Amino acid sequence: MHILITGGAGFIGTHLTRALLERGDRVSVLDNLSTGSIENIQAFAHHPLYSFAIADINNALVLDRLTSQADAIVHLAAAVGVQLVVERPTETIETNVLGTHAVLTTAERYRCRMLIASTSEVYGKGFKIPFAEDDDLLLGPSSRSRWSYAASKLLDEFLGLAAHREYGLPVTVMRFFNTVGPGQTGRYGMVIPRFVRAALQGEPIPVYGDGEQSRCFCHVRDTVRAIVKLLDIPDQTAGQVYNIGSDQEVTIRQLAQTVIERTDARSTIQYIPYSEAYAPGFEDMRRRVPDISKVRRTIGWQPKHDLNQILDDVIEFERARL
Repeated sequence: MHILITGGAGFIGTHLTRALLERGDRVSVLDNLSTGSIENIQAFAHHPLYSFAIADINNALVLDRLTSQADAIVHLAAAVGVQLVVERPTETIETNVLGTHAVLTTAERYRCRMLIASTSEVYGKGFKIPFAEDDDLLLGPSSRSRWSYAASKLLDEFLGLAAHREYGLPVTVMRFFNTVGPGQTGRYGMVIPRFVRAALQGEPIPVYGDGEQSRCFCHVRDTVRAIVKLLDIPDQTAGQVYNIGSDQEVTIRQLAQTVIERTDARSTIQYIPYSEAYAPGFEDMRRRVPDISKVRRTIGWQPKHDLNQILDDVIEFERARL
């Protein structure tokens, strides 16, 4: 199979590229390197089944050429990270919505199978735990830019599912829940690499708010396994939305403590009010736990790595970089 990965020089895209090449697929990557990195893809540069184009997904000529050669598209290109979203909401909305529209339009032209990466952020302030794919969604007010990312990704979902219903395009939506692992940058507020780097350098670990907000972290290798399985069965998964993540819940305070223990660091936890970390009026989701029963039933997938394994992999990676 020939797979086009938009945003393929980013964190998830790099791991997905490796998995697809290892099983013999041909991979083309389209990335403007705004958040991705040449360093991430250097290992594939001379692979006979790999090609890379530095371009924006709104570059119609490049996107058309790459899509015409592909059997399927995994659309990962997006604005990522809470910090980026809060500081540059206009860029977030335009990148996500206009980019997805461009990819969908081109995919329709060539009847190309498409997987769209979405996010647990779309559940917003939902209080029914765990979050299931058909639950009602509740976002905050438009006056708070923090919700622009969730709204833009939700619109991406609507666009993709509408293309399936109206034009029969085989589109599947994947809602990722805090995908983490070696190679993830901490530049955009990603919590685990920031915590691990601080601990390895003996610095205080910055926890925003009271630390009692909880998340479920999924190893990127587990996320990639799910993507590949969904790619392989378009007939059963087209027009569907799937949660992809771990259902092991941990508070951010507990996460910081575990990082200190597993790095054997002398770091302390430094609590920082949201008003100092982000713009005034920032709102956080207190809990974010996925119901993964649907994806388990459909493709027999569930995470294999627990939190300690995730942290150990990240710690090993970050130590090698010091």
